[in-house]
Amino acid sequence: MNAQPEQLLENNLIDQLVGLGYERITLRQEADVVANFKQQIEKHNKITLTDSEFNQILIYINKGNTFDRAKTLRSRIPYVNELGENKTIQLIDAKNWCKNEFQVSNQISMKGDYQNRYDVTILINGLPLVQIELKRRGLELKEAFNQINRYQRHSYGAGFGLFQFIQLFVISNGVNTKYYCNGRVKDRSFKQTFYWADKENELITNLSEFADAFMNPCQLSKMITQYIVLNETQKALMVLRPYQYYAVEAIINQVKTTTDYGYIWHTTGSGKTLTSFKAAQILTTLPEVHKVVFVVDRKDLDTQTAKEFNSFSKGSIDSTNNTKTLVDQMTGKNKLIVTTIQKLNNAISKPYYLKDMKALENERIVFIFDECHRSQFGQTHETIKNFFKGCQMFGFTGTPIFAANAGTNDYGKRTTEMLFGKPLHKYVITDAIRDGNVLRFAIEYIKTFKGKDDIQDIEIEKIDEAEVMNSLIRRKAIVNHIIQNHQKKTHNKEFTAMFCVSDTDAAIAYYKLFKEAKERGEHNLKVATIFTYAANEEEKKNPESSFIPDEDEMDVAAEEQTPYLAKYKREELDDFIKDYNAMFQRNYSTKDSALFYQYYNDIADKVKAKQIDILLVVNMFLTGFDSKTLNTLYVDKNLKYHGLIQAYSRTNRILDEVKSHGNIVCYRNLKDATDEAIELFANRDAVSEIIEPPYEALDVKLQEKYQSLLAITPTVDSVNKLRNEEEQAEFIQAFRDVMRLINKMKQYGDFSFDNLPISHQEFEDYKSKYLDIYEEKIKPPTEDSTSHSILDDLDFELELIHRDEINVTYIMNLLIKLQAAPVAEKPSQEKMIQDLLNSDIKLRSKKELIEKFIQKNLPLVTDPDQVIQAFDDFIVAERREAMLSLSQEEALDPTKVENVIGEYLFTEKKPLRDDIVGTMLTKPTLKERKTKIERVTHRIYDFVNTYVVGFGR
Repeated sequence: MNAQPEQLLENNLIDQLVGLGYERITLRQEADVVANFKQQIEKHNKITLTDSEFNQILIYINKGNTFDRAKTLRSRIPYVNELGENKTIQLIDAKNWCKNEFQVSNQISMKGDYQNRYDVTILINGLPLVQIELKRRGLELKEAFNQINRYQRHSYGAGFGLFQFIQLFVISNGVNTKYYCNGRVKDRSFKQTFYWADKENELITNLSEFADAFMNPCQLSKMITQYIVLNETQKALMVLRPYQYYAVEAIINQVKTTTDYGYIWHTTGSGKTLTSFKAAQILTTLPEVHKVVFVVDRKDLDTQTAKEFNSFSKGSIDSTNNTKTLVDQMTGKNKLIVTTIQKLNNAISKPYYLKDMKALENERIVFIFDECHRSQFGQTHETIKNFFKGCQMFGFTGTPIFAANAGTNDYGKRTTEMLFGKPLHKYVITDAIRDGNVLRFAIEYIKTFKGKDDIQDIEIEKIDEAEVMNSLIRRKAIVNHIIQNHQKKTHNKEFTAMFCVSDTDAAIAYYKLFKEAKERGEHNLKVATIFTYAANEEEKKNPESSFIPDEDEMDVAAEEQTPYLAKYKREELDDFIKDYNAMFQRNYSTKDSALFYQYYNDIADKVKAKQIDILLVVNMFLTGFDSKTLNTLYVDKNLKYHGLIQAYSRTNRILDEVKSHGNIVCYRNLKDATDEAIELFANRDAVSEIIEPPYEALDVKLQEKYQSLLAITPTVDSVNKLRNEEEQAEFIQAFRDVMRLINKMKQYGDFSFDNLPISHQEFEDYKSKYLDIYEEKIKPPTEDSTSHSILDDLDFELELIHRDEINVTYIMNLLIKLQAAPVAEKPSQEKMIQDLLNSDIKLRSKKELIEKFIQKNLPLVTDPDQVIQAFDDFIVAERREAMLSLSQEEALDPTKVENVIGEYLFTEKKPLRDDIVGTMLTKPTLKERKTKIERVTHRIYDFVNTYVVGFGR
């Protein structure tokens, strides 16, 4: 009965696709797919191929990974015809995307490691380019997502590997439908699956409506040929999301039909670089466009953006090092250029360059400005517009300037619309949060001073900001609060944080306080800082400004303005850089701008790699810096409007299930400023959509989820009595909901299991049962295991369980305490160790081993100082015995097994099948081969996880 609704969904979809213009075709196995491919490729290229010619094509295209085949799909395929002539064919027409051959089939069966049958396949010119997996209504989309991952591992590479040409996947349960790009399974995250939407960002989730909007032949072929980007640096495919697609289409239409300017309002973190790149790439193909110039306004963004552009289209862009290089590019053959606003201004302002640039005055040049509000509100905008009389300007911004947040300069108040005209497309922060493209913020306001009237910071500021807000007592309290809460905020340093402060004096003071606290042994956090050393911070000049100044004076020219102050700050910064150099074996300084800039880039890399725990900044990194691994922002700085949204948005990039929101810890009362910024950039009622609910609301929700769990499994022991996989699946989903909420709540200062409906012990016990089901699911198959388990496609979200602070060293310290404990306390301490072993996925493999040591060896140890040596000796003996048992039971050569393990530990790459077979004393028969290889591989992994990993050997 369960299969019928899914079958009905499949049949209805195929009927709809046929109505949209697809030819329905029956293909049952690979031979049918290959034969159909020959017919369709002949039809598309208007040729007839002999079997020999066609085999050449099959051999040529059957190589490389998914990324390589994506490039092959878009290139001409060579072969030699019967007359010995060199010929080529086209696999897909990317310029005339509607002029391809479109077919739909279903239930194609492929035999790889396992036999798999796919729901619905869309073929273009005979190649399977889109795979659709359907689940019945009520089931999670993640199940279809995981099923596709399983197919890719098991059978997509079978035969001639035609299914490795798939470009897009579509998953649906009828009610919810999403799409995403093909790529390596290990790099794929459900977070990178997208809903389609209309131009107004209204989601189209129903399968039937999605098919009409997204899967009609022309639209689907256009998405594949025009709106998938091949990222050369990551060797990955990237597909545009609907708002990105509509923005690019709007810019292209504007260029083709008018000479008007325009701007794109896409919220911070929504992928503006990819959008602007795709727009620039398509614009360069238009004959009416002479050049496309992508303009940034800061030195650091120049390198970052150029690197991303180059990764999207390798070698097509040279980031300019000086104005002369830019002039050469502008007057040369380069059609796509990345430069800075300063160099562009030099090129059209200085007489030395004007003789060359004069020829471009009336050319149709399209300028695309990244974060356009930062660079376009002074003389430069007018200079560019007046010089390039035939130009067309487009701006991208996540936080436009309106009348309410416009600053005042020599030109008066200027808004984004005054400079760029009407917005061509909007995608605001509420849209992005709803779609799961960025995270919400959890904001905590910390009172740093309390008087008898419980005075908060905002009231103190009215009294004496300089004395109170900058007092040493207050700053020490803030540093202490950060030290005490950093582990909790960052999930035991799984993530990193930034701390933004009011000015360079504050940065210097706070850095020294962190350093002194570290020297006293109060923390072991890696803290780094960067700031410019000119005494011209924006807040001092204009406290009401909502702009975050650029801080891009990366040279010593500022010293001429305020020599004493600049020298003092520069010396302090050099001292801090020396600390950084010692920490990371570097050799940076402020000696010249090049070294300082290298320091900047190295810090950016270290933050992304989670090698810096807290980055202390004034203005740098608060805009234009993207790091998925950053989840917390500590704030002791006045922020307003777009400056506030930009700074908060450093924390809300999507990563995984553990990163559930961005943490904002405010040591100033920014509540009103936050509400005003949200009202300006979203709407008055959007606060609840952008800000995570308070701790109390999460607690209420946890009560509901906990009751749902109890309805399925009233006690921990009742998990053992679940009768079938369907009931186990219900338990997995219910307990996973509880884990997700606790994962969020743990980051709040109020968190304590003492106040939760589920006790810590009960949570750990349920977690242990949860892991029992997972481990049973992942056992290797036996000869007679052919059926597919419904648990295979459930996402257990094990990252919610991972806890770095509990490792073998931690357990060893507990064993030392256990040995020294009074007899009466030993049972409770032993129980605590067992609970920890049960609740941590990395330690469960060592549970029996450690318990055996506790029972048999630990009682023989009389001196706590001898516990570690006794445990080491025990592990060595157990490892030797386990290797002997593995070798005897599976008839393996132990020396060769050790070699395979050594190679695996060194390369971290899964052993090859031939390597596993090479360890066997007797080669298995063809029938036994597959099962025995999988069983031996699994046992080798178990051996490594139990006896090697974590023991420092």
